Amino acid sequence: MKKEFSYCIKAMDCINEENDIRSLVKDFEGIYGLDFQLSKRILVIQMDEAREVEFKRLIASKGYITQPVIEKKGFTRFTEEIKLGISLILAFAAELLSLMTNFGPSQKYVVGAIALIAIFLSGFGVYKKGFLALFKLKLNINALMTIAVTGAFVIGEWPEAAMVSALFSIAEWIESKAVDRARGSIRKLLSILPDESEVKIDGSWKKMRTADVEVSSEIRVRPGERIPLDGQITEGSSEIDQSPVTGESRAVERKVGDSIFAGSINLSGMLVFENTTVATNNTVSRIIELVENTQSKKAPIERFVDQFSKRYTPIVFFVSLAIVFVGPYLMGWTFEASIYKALVLLVIACPCALVISTPITIVSALTTSAKIGVLMKGGHAIERLHRLKAIALDKTGTITYGAPSLAENILVAKGNDQKTSNDLALGLSKLSDHPVSKAIAKGLESSNAGEVKDFTAIAGQGVSGSFEGKKIYLGNKKLGESLGVMTEEIAREISGLEGRGRSVSLLIEEKKVIAIFGVTDKIKEGSSEAIKMLQDMGIHVSMLSGDNAKTANLIGRQAGISDVRGELLPKDKLVLIQELQRKFGPTGMTGDGINDAPALAQADLGFAMGKMGTDSAKETADVVIIGDDLRKIPETILLAHRTHSILWQNIVFAIGVKAVFLMLTFLGLASMWMAVFADVGATLIVVFNGMRLLRSDQVGPLEMSDNCTKECC
Repeated sequence: MKKEFSYCIKAMDCINEENDIRSLVKDFEGIYGLDFQLSKRILVIQMDEAREVEFKRLIASKGYITQPVIEKKGFTRFTEEIKLGISLILAFAAELLSLMTNFGPSQKYVVGAIALIAIFLSGFGVYKKGFLALFKLKLNINALMTIAVTGAFVIGEWPEAAMVSALFSIAEWIESKAVDRARGSIRKLLSILPDESEVKIDGSWKKMRTADVEVSSEIRVRPGERIPLDGQITEGSSEIDQSPVTGESRAVERKVGDSIFAGSINLSGMLVFENTTVATNNTVSRIIELVENTQSKKAPIERFVDQFSKRYTPIVFFVSLAIVFVGPYLMGWTFEASIYKALVLLVIACPCALVISTPITIVSALTTSAKIGVLMKGGHAIERLHRLKAIALDKTGTITYGAPSLAENILVAKGNDQKTSNDLALGLSKLSDHPVSKAIAKGLESSNAGEVKDFTAIAGQGVSGSFEGKKIYLGNKKLGESLGVMTEEIAREISGLEGRGRSVSLLIEEKKVIAIFGVTDKIKEGSSEAIKMLQDMGIHVSMLSGDNAKTANLIGRQAGISDVRGELLPKDKLVLIQELQRKFGPTGMTGDGINDAPALAQADLGFAMGKMGTDSAKETADVVIIGDDLRKIPETILLAHRTHSILWQNIVFAIGVKAVFLMLTFLGLASMWMAVFADVGATLIVVFNGMRLLRSDQVGPLEMSDNCTKECC
């Protein structure tokens, strides 16, 4: 059974330990989500209850011992921030005392004692992790700092050792706070959900905890209140502000039968709705879970930085060793000077800023995209968005609303009456999820549906079943052609309907067409604008549709698309995606139905409509547009371009700072504390540069506070 566990892990306080734990459990079955609160050394994990002991044993084998999380009870102990502050003050004091003139042996030991206290306050955790890494022959950041601090203390550079220890620990604290803030930003969405709901119980309205509301309860929401759960309206109509969930800038009209999202704001009318989810499985909760789970799917640039740092750190260590033993002979340095320069090299070469530069930027981008109503399934989606050269759009449910209406119902078979025809069509159409079938079912809802047996979906063509021992079909022109029932009269009727922009469905019994249905759909508000934005960005736009060519071309012209392909089966869409990939390069596909799943899988990047989309489309896609607003695609591509730019700014800056201080080290112009100060400064700059994405104007008006009250004991 799935359960949430919270652990305090004292050996975990920065992104390096987080990555280590993630790599440890990446193949561990039964984990549904990981939430790292690094500044508090807390890991919150959703996993199968039966696997808890095995999980704790696995991470303990690498030195990550789990402890229970307790509630914070005032200032009963020094907090991490206070300890680091005192450590930095003591390190500065030791540095100032060492610069004083008339410095005798007794003062030297005072400086040493002050430096030792500073190191103990700030660097004990780093020391523990560093020695554990060295014991395992693993040369990571903590190992480098442990060697540098120990070496400086051994050669008598006590103030330098204290300053390095204090500044490095502060840098790690800043990293953990930044990562917590970026990841916590998306979790703060939970704070917008009401704690209580007004539920109808035994005929009267009562307040109860939202967490206790069962599925299919009747819930009332007054004007000005937030909607507590996902559901479907049963009474009333109102304008709904969905911006907290979908990022839509304008309120939308919702009436009986329409779906509503938890966290949205009811603006005008009284609403009664039936909830379709419980509190732990609403749209907001699923957004949070998806964003957290996708952080392990790294972008290529992020994997590059990880691999670079793994090779870079051991190289730096062996270069430092070479300076110690070769420097006195080649450069004429004293042995002590060679050791000092090697230690400075270890400090400045520490890849903190480089390592933190990518995950903080990626997490900020994933969080920002979720806030504007777009879910990206990992950092790899950001990289592919940046490279996109072409995009194919499905028609129904993507460019159009996907909620067509029945416009024409033509009885063509002699010897059949309208009522029988309508009953047969309703019996088939109400069993199908296709938008055209839904439109027919809604248009014929006053009829009495025939009891259809052996219902089957025919991919790209329609549906079939049996009624009173006879085989019946409801589908498009291709289905009629495959069954050999097309006549000149039927072809003329179809041509006339298609000329009026109708999507055509044929009701077929055995070997004859009984009736022809013409369905019409409207282009979504914003579709034309989105397509123009994509074209202005230099992205080729195509429209792929299973609908007839005349209707597809009509919709394409209205939307501003010249490359329109109609009458496509699922395999045809896949082939056309391959064609676009060969012609233009990286290609995206946007769809909402099961027929789009093969093309979504083939595309370099798949977009699914979150509201209209089927589960198969959303599962296959890399990006899910929650509110089905096509304008979110160019907005997300722009976000990907900004993210890519910031990633490279951070990488170039971090490496540039290292290069400058390496030269200063060999020229004898850099000290250890100057080197670590520069490293802390570089870390701060890349962190704040990456977190600029969280302050994007697209995020919306939400202002949420962190009310977390837990920390490690």
